[in-house]
Amino acid sequence: MKKIKLHPECISCFLDKHLGKYSDAPEEKRIVYMQSVLKILSEAPMYESAPEVIAKIEKLQCDMFGRNGDYDNIKRHFNSLMLKREADIERMISTSDAPLESAAKYSMLGNYIDFGAMDSVDEEKLSRMLADTSMASFDKKEFANLCRDLEKGKRLVFLTDNCGEIVTDKIFIKTIKSVYSHLDITAIVRGMPVLNDATLDDAVQVGLDREVKVIGNGSNVAGTALSKISPEALDVINNADVIISKGQGNFETLGGCGKNIYYLFLCKCHMFAKRFGVPRLTGMLINDIRMK
Repeated sequence: MKKIKLHPECISCFLDKHLGKYSDAPEEKRIVYMQSVLKILSEAPMYESAPEVIAKIEKLQCDMFGRNGDYDNIKRHFNSLMLKREADIERMISTSDAPLESAAKYSMLGNYIDFGAMDSVDEEKLSRMLADTSMASFDKKEFANLCRDLEKGKRLVFLTDNCGEIVTDKIFIKTIKSVYSHLDITAIVRGMPVLNDATLDDAVQVGLDREVKVIGNGSNVAGTALSKISPEALDVINNADVIISKGQGNFETLGGCGKNIYYLFLCKCHMFAKRFGVPRLTGMLINDIRMK
């Protein structure tokens, strides 16, 4: 039996975010657009994740109105912003009593940079979060399990999420390399532009490609839907001993797949906060095999 992945809260969110768009368009075109959005939502299978449904809505928007939103400048801005902080973050990690755990926390905090789950990103709040990693906490036992699996494993796959965040991911990956030098690490980014998610262009801008092998997943879904990614990306994932997966979108698309995936993200939307019974922006570290 297929696992239900689409939640009522997600459908309500889709309606709030997308139904009223393009208010300046001719009335007849707006009606066609709104009816088409409702058709997509009414026909969406319950086992299809929210990012997969959003990809259909965004394709509709692109077909009817052209490219849906230009995130290029936003992505370059947040990549540059986080690159300016890179040296300070690395210095804080190097002086920490637990460098790997500290690097994981910075990677988690970078997940705040998300224009999909949130309407805007408050740069002052981001600065405060990065200045106080005590705001990022996660299951210590699960982190110990991750360290054990990294020690035993040979192949690590790191699934990235957003622009800017990819800088803290790079720092986390560099720290992992310094501790577990035997690991063969591949980072996977989105295969096509989608929202402010990181692509190969972002990986090159922040220098992630100079640290590890980076490939695109061949998909325009804001997550990692195994049925929709490229054969190359699927093969890399299937042959991984350990997978670190960043962000809500990757969790939504992969959750329950039974692979040895460690999900690392902030609960940025009300549905996630409600699902895990925590306040918004609470950090989560969850293993797919052991999660309830």
